[in-house]
Amino acid sequence: MASCLLSEDQFLCSVCLDLFTVPVTIPCGHNFCKNCITEHWDTSEKCRCPMCMEAFTIRPGLRVNTLLSETVAKFIEEAKQEASSSSSEQQVFKPGEVPCDVCTETKLKALKSCLVCRTSYCETHLEPHLTASSLKRHQLIDPVENLEDRMCPKHDKPLELFCKTDQTCVCILCHVSDHKMHDVVPLKQEYDEKKAAMVKANAESQQMIHTRRKKIKEFKESVDLSEKDADREITEGVQVLTALMESVERQLNQLIDTVRMKQKTTEGQAKTFIKDLEQEISKLKKRSAEIERLSHCDDHLHFLQGFQSLKIQHRPPTKNWTNVSFHPSYEGSVRRAVAELKDSISLVMKKQLEAELTQQEAELKRVQRYAVEVTFDPDTANPEIVLFPDEKHARPVEAKQDLPDNPERFSDCVCVLAKQSFSSGTFYYEVQVEGKTNWILGVVRESINRKGQNRLSPLWGNWSIWRNGNEYEAHDDPPVPLSLKSEPQKVGVFVDYEEGLVSFYDVDAAALIYSFTGCSFTENLYPYFSPGCFHSKNSAPLIILPVIRGGAGGASAPLTLTLDPTVVRLKMKKKKKKKNLSWLTEN
Repeated sequence: MASCLLSEDQFLCSVCLDLFTVPVTIPCGHNFCKNCITEHWDTSEKCRCPMCMEAFTIRPGLRVNTLLSETVAKFIEEAKQEASSSSSEQQVFKPGEVPCDVCTETKLKALKSCLVCRTSYCETHLEPHLTASSLKRHQLIDPVENLEDRMCPKHDKPLELFCKTDQTCVCILCHVSDHKMHDVVPLKQEYDEKKAAMVKANAESQQMIHTRRKKIKEFKESVDLSEKDADREITEGVQVLTALMESVERQLNQLIDTVRMKQKTTEGQAKTFIKDLEQEISKLKKRSAEIERLSHCDDHLHFLQGFQSLKIQHRPPTKNWTNVSFHPSYEGSVRRAVAELKDSISLVMKKQLEAELTQQEAELKRVQRYAVEVTFDPDTANPEIVLFPDEKHARPVEAKQDLPDNPERFSDCVCVLAKQSFSSGTFYYEVQVEGKTNWILGVVRESINRKGQNRLSPLWGNWSIWRNGNEYEAHDDPPVPLSLKSEPQKVGVFVDYEEGLVSFYDVDAAALIYSFTGCSFTENLYPYFSPGCFHSKNSAPLIILPVIRGGAGGASAPLTLTLDPTVVRLKMKKKKKKKNLSWLTEN
């Protein structure tokens, strides 16, 4: 029971700092391992006690302290039993974990690693480092492998600093010697900086991965859409070309029948003429034979009687064939057949175009069902844009207005947003661009930059098309030049938030201009308008039109607005000032 009251410190040799091995007692009363005190006196000039420093004139004889030896042995046995019982409660080392370097039988999971001892300890073997005063000064860290790699090979000290200049780990002695003038910081500080940089780099990589996966999805959707379009085009092409081939075959058969019929008619007429001619030849031959026979008659009476009956003086009844002829001609048959085929083709193409137009009109009518009321937001308008009182006309001006620089206002981009925003569903609106040579229409996300330049691209939260002089372009990534059959006078904008679709229509032609597909919307979307910069050919306003459902050629009607210059006022910043409103009354 007495041993249970003793601590391990009472059985430690002050020389080797380990449990007594063959303990001996010297005259001053202190105890040491027999080998430890022997080696100590062998290397010292005088025999002194390492604890109290008492000197001995004659080297004392050494005898084993049997009581202490037995007590230590019993203590070790109890410690082993206690360690054995506690080891079952501790976690056994598993692959991928750091094992205790002291455990000999069942390797337990290390709790700490000592940089001084260069050893990893489980909970049981770590106890001396937590209780022994001499071991408490050792540096303990979370368990790691390869402790030798954490020591400076030059000074045999822990690598606990980082040299930013040389980008290497150093110890405290390296800092005061080879790296004295370098930028040296604690390992944790550099770890925190590098970890933050790594987290940022990983976030950027994840964002790039997300962007590329999104682009892959967009490409796959484009391929699917392309396949559907190809199938539809093939079906329509088969129908049209089959109809054309049938028409060609029909015209060819008709041409053959016409030529054959004409040839047969000609052949029949020729046979009739030949038959008549052969009959006349037969009669003429018969008369010639009679004349020949009579010419050999020497009997005067008989000759005259025969001559009288032959009526030589009269020509036999025959047809005058001098002016009888025929020249069968097939010239023009092919030309007429081609002309008829051309008419047939034109008819087929006309029907096809009418079908396409009907389909386009149906598509336009479908999206027009989602028409919403949209008005300009004065708080977002760039100072180079003047809004009419109805908030549906936006016109560029030459001189900037003095307007409050609120956070919502665009400072550099000559544009304005709508008051209305959309975070789900579908919506559609129409804008008149007649008389303008520069404009931009589309939708943008709520967080778009208001105080600087913006790239017109989906990557920057902008889905739009523009006109710049005679050029039209969709601001996709990369930009897509647009080839339009006619200049749009009214543009319809349709958005399906969940589908990720933004489409633009030429309202008068009921034709699709361009579609952004596979978009990923996560914020509120605002209709976006830019009337372009002011110049003489681009002074007309952008006009938000009321949507009149009914298809092309009248789907929308321009809003007629009469402005009274006596009541129109421009917003001024903290002061009232009259403006020249002559430009409002010019039209």
